[in-house]
Amino acid sequence: MLAAWLTDVIGIHSVFGAFMLGCAMPRGLATAEITRQMEPLTTALLLPLFFAYSGLNTRLDLITTSDQWMVCGVVLLAACLGKGGACWAAARLTGTDQPTALALGTLMNARGLMELIILNIGLQRGLITPELFSIMVVMAIVTTLMASPLFELVYGRRARAAGTLGASGTG
Repeated sequence: MLAAWLTDVIGIHSVFGAFMLGCAMPRGLATAEITRQMEPLTTALLLPLFFAYSGLNTRLDLITTSDQWMVCGVVLLAACLGKGGACWAAARLTGTDQPTALALGTLMNARGLMELIILNIGLQRGLITPELFSIMVVMAIVTTLMASPLFELVYGRRARAAGTLGASGTG
């Protein structure tokens, strides 16, 4: 918390102080012990609070017109092609087979928590509008939620049947 506070005092967002401390933290027994002690607090309290905070900042009522929903769709398409497509293309260019490249692109396309952190910083600093924040949150949620079903479609079922991927714990 001290590292986060210090970066906030010098005008850099507090998340960067926490990140830098994490980078500088030596690996080993002490780190494992700190992780063991802090993880229950972060996963049971802080992470849900962050998602609640992000949800309270998301104003879907600001996306009301068909033009705004069209922009939302274009942002979603650009995000999928930009990240998922680029990862697929990079995998193919390095000799990865088509199903594995599609699986990599699909899994890398998910955004999740880091996207929400960056979006919250942008909204807080006034770099993006509440409307754009809401559109980007929709994109982050959709790309994250579609990762697992798309992975199953393009790779998971076939690989599990061939015995190259572990069996699902669901059945």
